[in-house]
Amino acid sequence: MEKTVELKRSLGLFQIVMLGMGWMVPMVVFDTFGIASDYSNGLVPLAYVVALVAMLFTAYSYGKMVQVFPTSGSSYTYTQKTMSPHLGFLVGWASLLDYLLIPMISALLIQIYCTAIFPDVPTWVWIVGYVIVATVINIWSVNITANISSFLVVYQVLVIVCFIVLAIKELNSGVGLGTSVTVQPFVKPDIHISGVIAAATVLCFSFLGFDAVTNYTEEALHPTRDIPRAVLLTALIGGLLFIVGAYFTQALFPDNSKFQDPTATAPEISLLIGGKLFQLFFLAASFAGSLASGLASHASVSRLLYVMGRDHVLPNRLFGKLHPRWQTPVFNVVLVGVVTLTAISFDLETATEFINFGALIAFTFVNLSVIAHYAVKLKRYKTPKDCFAHVIMPLIGAACVAVLWYHLELDSLLLGIVWVVIGFVYLLYLTKMFTVKPAAIEISK
Repeated sequence: MEKTVELKRSLGLFQIVMLGMGWMVPMVVFDTFGIASDYSNGLVPLAYVVALVAMLFTAYSYGKMVQVFPTSGSSYTYTQKTMSPHLGFLVGWASLLDYLLIPMISALLIQIYCTAIFPDVPTWVWIVGYVIVATVINIWSVNITANISSFLVVYQVLVIVCFIVLAIKELNSGVGLGTSVTVQPFVKPDIHISGVIAAATVLCFSFLGFDAVTNYTEEALHPTRDIPRAVLLTALIGGLLFIVGAYFTQALFPDNSKFQDPTATAPEISLLIGGKLFQLFFLAASFAGSLASGLASHASVSRLLYVMGRDHVLPNRLFGKLHPRWQTPVFNVVLVGVVTLTAISFDLETATEFINFGALIAFTFVNLSVIAHYAVKLKRYKTPKDCFAHVIMPLIGAACVAVLWYHLELDSLLLGIVWVVIGFVYLLYLTKMFTVKPAAIEISK
């Protein structure tokens, strides 16, 4: 009898949070600052507060669902178990789109950074090199991935701390608003709420990744305790870093007048506040953020593919198998690496236009899954406490996601629709025109 191989339970709370933080990239606050400042009329920290509050409602829903279904698979599993196997498959299929694109974007960012330093080296060399490293690390052990991600996240945080120290020095010497303690980045007479909400909508996409930690549920030492905490902590810690970083940046630069390129402000911010040497460390932290995000997302999507393979909605003998020694989904990890190699044929602008559709699908259905499971199935809505926890909170989360849907890029929406249509056609084949449940089928090679 063949021995069953399972994902290895080895991740503690800190490691899981660091994987989530790696996804989110704390340094992104400086990349998007100019755009958000323009939208919000100089109130980026306030826009981040609004974005954080909106994301915490959905983080709450993830926490509620993982307590009931402590398995990997995230929104795919929750929708499948609470609403419909068919719908669950489509949610998982839609999520795959974003999950597969994030490692590609990380590869493109790393290629951009490396090419800027070594312009004579062919650009494809950096993408191929990154893919090989990321694939080998993820095949070897999720612990190695988590530890490397932790180091890279800590480095980013240290650079942000150095930035804050330099910012306080500059502010107290009269630069910007001329003080390090002020409410102006949050409130001012000519505030435009619509602009702040528009900026918050853009910034919400900086939080993508807090949900991905649920894909490590079967590798967590204490899943029902640590995964809900990790989801909330990842969103909260990431949000606080964004708010603090944005506060000091906004105090130094009340408007975009000092930026030559407001759409890519990180290099200029670091140069203006600390000179060439600090800019080097600052941009190295941005590189570290891209690497951490790439490693974490590579690991996460391979786990989602594994769960879908284990459920026989993808070919089980390929996607649903783990290596007997390393206890990792080797085929999935290699496949993600191969997909990431296609970054050679893309540019960053094109790739980024395609993300977010799958994440919004996941966010929407996780909120709805809470209502479907607790309120509809278990009838836990009759007391004020239960109604608030199982109906009102997820409805607010869904409403916040609806605002993001309204502002979704058209290219992302169109690609997402095409991707879902492909998945629907595959689902028709898989279920023999909906005559059987997806998870009941074992696909032969």
